[in-house]
Amino acid sequence: SEKTTKLHTATHLLNEALRKILGKEVTQRGSNITPERLRFDFNFDRRLTKEELSEIERIVNKKINEGLDVKVEEMKYKDAVKRWFRGVFEGKYPEIVSCYSIGGFSKEICSGPHVGNTKELGHFKIIKEESSSGGVRRIKAVLE
Repeated sequence: SEKTTKLHTATHLLNEALRKILGKEVTQRGSNITPERLRFDFNFDRRLTKEELSEIERIVNKKINEGLDVKVEEMKYKDAVKRWFRGVFEGKYPEIVSCYSIGGFSKEICSGPHVGNTKELGHFKIIKEESSSGGVRRIKAVLE
């Protein structure tokens, strides 16, 4: 649906904002998107502060408001890695992958649906941050 497509694109922005605030070692550990919300799991060993959560929201909304184009390219997996596109599950990709870049902000290997421009997303809001399992945190967020 249009809502899940928007939320899916928002996960890319969230992933990169987490890395900018919490460190480059942060990686996605899973995600789930429904028409109501996105759920994003990532490796981190403590609860996020209110300040960190506010800064993550601010970054995502800044990128939405900048109206960044979302572009897709198909290429060999090994070329995608050389061009710094990040993936989630190393070794589980076909030879040819879809690579999405959002402005100069986010570069990920992905097969999900995406909007054409971040302006389509609306306002991003984190509604919950919690532990998912040992060393893994979970953020739930919505687009308003």
